[in-house]
Amino acid sequence: MNQDILDKVNKKYESLGENPDAYLEGLVYAKPINYWDYIQVDTLLSLQNTRTDFKDESVFIMYHQITELVLKLMIHEISQICEEEDITEDFFIDKLYRLQRYTDMLITSFSVMKDGMSYDDYNKFRMTLTPASGFQSAQFRFLEIYATPIFNLINEKGKENLPENPDTETLFKHIYWQSAGLDKKTGKKSHTLKAFEDKYLDEFIRLSKKMTGQTVNEVLLKFEHPSEKLLNAARDFDNAYNVKWPIVHLRTATQYLEKKGEQKAATGGSEWKKYLHPKFQQRKFFPQLWKNESIMEWHKKEC
Repeated sequence: MNQDILDKVNKKYESLGENPDAYLEGLVYAKPINYWDYIQVDTLLSLQNTRTDFKDESVFIMYHQITELVLKLMIHEISQICEEEDITEDFFIDKLYRLQRYTDMLITSFSVMKDGMSYDDYNKFRMTLTPASGFQSAQFRFLEIYATPIFNLINEKGKENLPENPDTETLFKHIYWQSAGLDKKTGKKSHTLKAFEDKYLDEFIRLSKKMTGQTVNEVLLKFEHPSEKLLNAARDFDNAYNVKWPIVHLRTATQYLEKKGEQKAATGGSEWKKYLHPKFQQRKFFPQLWKNESIMEWHKKEC
């Protein structure tokens, strides 16, 4: 064996106060690792449990599972921006480019849903999913909390109803996605929203408090003279995640819920056509970058 490698092994384990001989002897008995064990392929492929016998329900489940994995990749990247000490522009830009690429995957992959399922089958098996909704994706919310202060996730209507100096708990009561599950006439929450908050709201609030002063937007604001390259990378991500992706989502929903001239209800009960549109959500991760131009018209991308 190469002596240099042995020296490095000894140094590594001795620095940990461990006997390197014990670790080397363990290699004698350890089994070689295989791809399927490392990636846990068998477990991954066992997680598609349909509620009906319609073939395209498996497509629907796997598509959403892939989406959740992409969101996990994005949280893996965005949290590093918040946690990096002495962050440099190069590091920041690299992470924003990665987030952009993952968002591009989310945008382009919607054709799997839009063009890859039977209209009639979807509108039958989807009824077994009530009251579950993609609205209940916690990772989507975690990513937003890492990206920007909660105040920036409240639309203009919600801001009108805010008291002075609201605390975090109050801000969450007015966050844009509340409207998807709140009956404005009765003030009652849908089961979809209530179940979602029962499971995740405390965790959202804890993360939001932890991220105070450390969100990606607040990290960006600490740069006294940010380059145009950094600012454009931030704008591109903001536009892609908060405009382009919701628009594609809306078009896909329209394909299945309005295709034959009748407007069907979302499984979670929201006014989906209104809720999904970015003009209603009004999310901007970096609102200070959009003072002189509209996020909806960035690069004249179709909305």
